[in-house]
Amino acid sequence: MSEPMVLDVPEWSRFEIHVDGRLAGFAQYRTEPGTIRFIHTEIDEAYEGQGLGGKLARFALDAARTRGLAVYPDCPFIRGWIAKHEDYQDLVPVEARPLYGL
Repeated sequence: MSEPMVLDVPEWSRFEIHVDGRLAGFAQYRTEPGTIRFIHTEIDEAYEGQGLGGKLARFALDAARTRGLAVYPDCPFIRGWIAKHEDYQDLVPVEARPLYGL
């Protein structure tokens, strides 16, 4: 297995993770000026348990940070990942954190 490749595919409004040239998962989002709202994350069951969801989440959230976007983690996976990685909680606006249990 080669190193997973993660990329933003804005025309599909999602970040994708590929393994050996195959789509292994994605994180769907919606953007508005200054914000990104993660709505659904999915890893193909053939790739589960390999840490790909975490790599995908980190890449997507790092991209949001680089772009200066406020993050609204409606997706349970992204929300849970942020909860476990406190250094990413600052991406969620302070007033929204209680809504997400952060």
